[in-house]
Amino acid sequence: MRSPAPLALSTARAPGARRAPGGGRPGAARRRAPGSRRLALLLASLAAALLAVLAGAAPASAHAALVDSDPKQGSVLDTAPERVVLDFSEKIGVSDNAVRVLDPSGERVDTGKLTDLSSRSRARYAVKLHAGLPDGTFTVAYQVVSADSHPVAGAFTFSIGAPSKTSAVVPEAEAGGGLVGFLYDVGRYVAYAGFVVLVGGAAFVLGCWPRGTRLRALQRLVVSGWVALTAATLALLLLRGSYTGSGKFSDVFDLGALGDVLQTKPGAALVSRLLLLAVAALFIAVLFGAYARREDAAERRDLGFGLAIGGPVVAIGLASTWALAEHASAGLQTSVAIPVDILHLLAVAAWLGGLTALLVALYRDPAVESVAVDRFSRLAFTSVLVLVGTGIYQSWRQLGTWSALTGTSYGQLLLVKVGLVVLLVAVAFFSRRWTSRLTRSGETVAAVPGARKEAPAAGRKAAPAAPREEASAARKAEPKRTEKAAAREGSGARGTSSADDGEVTDPVRAAQLARQQAALRVAKEKRTRDADPLRSGLRRSVLIEAGIAVVLLGVTTVLTTTEPGRTEEQVSAAKSASGATSGAPVSVKLPFDTGGENGKGTVQIEADPGRSGANAVHVYIERPGGAPFDVPEVRLSLTLPEKNLGPIAVRPQHLAPGHWSASGVQIPMAGSWQLGVTVRTSDIDQVTVDKTIRIG
Repeated sequence: MRSPAPLALSTARAPGARRAPGGGRPGAARRRAPGSRRLALLLASLAAALLAVLAGAAPASAHAALVDSDPKQGSVLDTAPERVVLDFSEKIGVSDNAVRVLDPSGERVDTGKLTDLSSRSRARYAVKLHAGLPDGTFTVAYQVVSADSHPVAGAFTFSIGAPSKTSAVVPEAEAGGGLVGFLYDVGRYVAYAGFVVLVGGAAFVLGCWPRGTRLRALQRLVVSGWVALTAATLALLLLRGSYTGSGKFSDVFDLGALGDVLQTKPGAALVSRLLLLAVAALFIAVLFGAYARREDAAERRDLGFGLAIGGPVVAIGLASTWALAEHASAGLQTSVAIPVDILHLLAVAAWLGGLTALLVALYRDPAVESVAVDRFSRLAFTSVLVLVGTGIYQSWRQLGTWSALTGTSYGQLLLVKVGLVVLLVAVAFFSRRWTSRLTRSGETVAAVPGARKEAPAAGRKAAPAAPREEASAARKAEPKRTEKAAAREGSGARGTSSADDGEVTDPVRAAQLARQQAALRVAKEKRTRDADPLRSGLRRSVLIEAGIAVVLLGVTTVLTTTEPGRTEEQVSAAKSASGATSGAPVSVKLPFDTGGENGKGTVQIEADPGRSGANAVHVYIERPGGAPFDVPEVRLSLTLPEKNLGPIAVRPQHLAPGHWSASGVQIPMAGSWQLGVTVRTSDIDQVTVDKTIRIG
């Protein structure tokens, strides 16, 4: 399948098309607004939808999940252990205070030093405990960073002698969640989008359409990609410490945390990306500066050769800053996965970034040569083949089994991504059909700015485009011809006169008339082009492709923050082997009455996944008629009476009218928990309702 390939714009009418209004009225330029507004409205709507997806998505699951421990979760020991050992699905970053062991009174009883006991087949870590521990229930809370750069947090309990009541406080928010987590996810998306536009746009103008280096709109596009990637990288660097630590926005500008980030693998990758972006800035300056202004064919060819060597090197370097720090750097076959991931990222950039550049060219340039479109078709076709090959390998590596494809969140998201790719390819096929129809109708003309083109007569082929030297001479001769014509037309105007030879005595007035005539001519040509139904259909299909690409990039971003299916199945198998239940989402609905005016309603609580560990809790409050009820305050508490555990306080955040949410609520162990919901409807009216729920 070949990617969409819009050809040059036509100045002649398509068969059966209505004639565009003639004349060069000054208001004609404003007629471009509807198309531009539609483009801006579509992109803004897609951006808003993606922000909603990122805002409503659950926090990133642990990529290094806890699969076993010693003592085991919920176990009761006769004597106090000397240490606590944690087994993860992959290696984690070792740091002091990453694991805390709390006694029934909430005091730390560990040394704070995490020891790496990992072997080739196991990622195992231990923390020593103080001697002379009392009987009772102990809480183990951990907050670490996995090898693929994602934060991991959780908690579980064990008891010595017999279970007891505990006042230990487990983290209320999961690492990587909250406002900082949302901003970090947005930064990820902007970074991916900037990389795609920067690399793909530069590849399009350098490899497919060298004349595009002189188009201001394409220059702005590529520079915008560089700015977006640079700004997102700086933001990620600042957010990283809080993202993997406290999760508080106030800690974003903590220089101490920033220093710790710089010593980690993700921090080094972000700094390396900034250095490579400095080199990329030089590449952009040469591409749109010296290269774009070169008129001599030999000099332009030599400079283009240098750019063709340096550009891919910089692009590979930028792609490697993701591959060396995220999914590809951990797990199976990292020596193969890293170069495959780099190829995958480059193919995405070449296809989607080139498509974006093509869309801009369609809307902003009078003509796109057919040879440029053919080159992009070949580039896009090659990119699709690379994406298929690398995607199959990455899917096998992250899933492992067919059951993980449909039974895990990662697999389901991957199916959505595959569906979007198939849809994008299908739309590209129709774009290619529009291109073929344009070619068969003889309506495509490879035009250059300032040169007039005539539609080929029936049965005759269109003449080839004029060489660059002839086009340059035509552009140089055009102002002089226009000036003389303008002088003749405006000879009766004030301050102007014509000599016998037609020369203008007022050059300022002549220049103004020349600019007006040029603007009117461009407006007339654009009206004629826009009246061509073939070209309009092609432009719409490419616009749809770009919209799908925006959504596809958003799904890819969410996919990178989702626990791989292989890991999720490994954790489920470990829990099944230890006798732990997998749990199921919990949903309860309770009526309440605070006793005051308008104090009646119902509160619905949903906990997902409804098992020990991190849970996303949503609270919905409605009036008796079903309308959302925006009460001043809602509080939750969880108590496990049989183990004297709790209460664990949960303070959900207000999201929308009648809707509150708390992400990463840590439930240390399975059992029958007492859920308490406190609803306040005024300054003095509140009530607490209770319900027993089962956590698997």
